[in-house]
Amino acid sequence: MGDMIEFKCNNVLFKYRIVGIALHNDRVLLQKSKLDTHWALPGGRAEMFEDSIATLKREMLEELKVEVSVGRLIWIVENFYEYTGQLVHEVALYYLIHFPPESALYQLDTPLITQDNGYELTFQWHPIGTIEQLYLLPEFLQRSLKSIPMGTEHVVVSDFQEKN
Repeated sequence: MGDMIEFKCNNVLFKYRIVGIALHNDRVLLQKSKLDTHWALPGGRAEMFEDSIATLKREMLEELKVEVSVGRLIWIVENFYEYTGQLVHEVALYYLIHFPPESALYQLDTPLITQDNGYELTFQWHPIGTIEQLYLLPEFLQRSLKSIPMGTEHVVVSDFQEKN
């Protein structure tokens, strides 16, 4: 494993994350860490000198043991939040991804638990029609997954109120 693009600057953690959007039969594949109460789209941090598509392929191979094909870039997201007391400034690229047509992942109807670097991850398909009932972060996904844009959109998400 190389050097993940993550560093601290003035007590703020910066992350560069690459995210996969897997859609099938009006469902989306989400992941949840054993340490978290929220769901998220699968992905991970890029390594130095690793392009975003290579990052996504590597992360899906590590976490799901599957070779994915990476589709078009959907969202460029600047996300400002607090996680376990740590302020985080995250820049993330969200791509459509596809599993091989014969992949058993498409037939998955129960949670799949995997290990990645000592972390337990749960993967599960969720109906897009009822996605707003989940605790899904970033929150814009609850609306935006219901209508994937035709082009690439820039999204800024902040958990913080502007201070003047």
